[in-house]
Amino acid sequence: MIPDVPMSEWWSWIICVVALVAGVFALWKCSDVFVDGAASLAKKMKVSTMIIGLTVVAFGTSCPELAVSVSDSITCLLQGGYANVAIGNVVGSNICNILIVLGISAIFTPIAVKKSTLKKELPIMLGATALCVLFVLLWNNAGGEYAILRWEGIILVVGIIGYVAYLVVSSRRQQKLGLAADTEEPEIKDMSVGKAVLCTVLGLLGVIIGGEAVVYGAKNIAVGIGTAANLDQNLVESLVGLTIVAIGTSLPELIVSSRAAMRGQNDMALGNVIGSNIFNILFVLGIASTVNPLVVGNQIWVDLVVMAGASLLLFGLSFTGKIKKAYGWLFVALYAGYLTYLICRTVL
Repeated sequence: MIPDVPMSEWWSWIICVVALVAGVFALWKCSDVFVDGAASLAKKMKVSTMIIGLTVVAFGTSCPELAVSVSDSITCLLQGGYANVAIGNVVGSNICNILIVLGISAIFTPIAVKKSTLKKELPIMLGATALCVLFVLLWNNAGGEYAILRWEGIILVVGIIGYVAYLVVSSRRQQKLGLAADTEEPEIKDMSVGKAVLCTVLGLLGVIIGGEAVVYGAKNIAVGIGTAANLDQNLVESLVGLTIVAIGTSLPELIVSSRAAMRGQNDMALGNVIGSNIFNILFVLGIASTVNPLVVGNQIWVDLVVMAGASLLLFGLSFTGKIKKAYGWLFVALYAGYLTYLICRTVL
């Protein structure tokens, strides 16, 4: 683990900002390398392209959130105490995925919503979101902090195993019936087995290192700002986690969905956001809280309401059959309002 630096020195700020920027860049680029390598390897093993798209790609774009959250959990486990980055990171990332990633994608081109997505994937995302809200608000200590305990994390991990099993069974059933998959097939680079393994290993290693750098930079910057401005430390850490870290770890989703929307691959643009949000809650929060219980300040309930509200809004608008450009602008405007609230909550 990287040792903390005293934020009273000017050079410590430069180190932390560089670590944060470099970490986000590493997460962005290395997650691409990991996805390319893993998808190519899966293709060599004759795995269905649908399963690759809904598991490998979804997992790959959630790797930054996983790296940041698990890195914080391990650090806090070794140093003592409870992890406090993961919940804010996942909640902020899921809000960003819907309001920014999907909003910007819809602005590029309207996104059609298939009936199967409305009946299957979206309800699963809503269920995972409801489970997240329930688990976070279920337990709180005398200080008013909320937590996700280990046994709740294990339930979330079981949930992601069940979700992946459902995808596998559904894919095989479609193949037996001779039906086309209900999602766009992702573009998969053709690599040799050796190169695919190398890209997978190096990409995953880069994501882990990038996650550690992001946590290091973001946490120390939050501590420095809070101390210098005499602000509530929990609110400052919450602001950093819900904005800088969340947006930074959502870059893979933004790139994948925006490219897909510009190419007219609407299913991939929408499916990437839905799949990523499901993975973020069930897999990222599940693994992170199983490693070490997660704790967050009582202000998180507002952010949970925003995440649930954004999910319900997406579900409701999907009944129109299309996420129109106007809806995309609405999503972006809502995120701007939410960001304004976060800043006011921290400073005032």
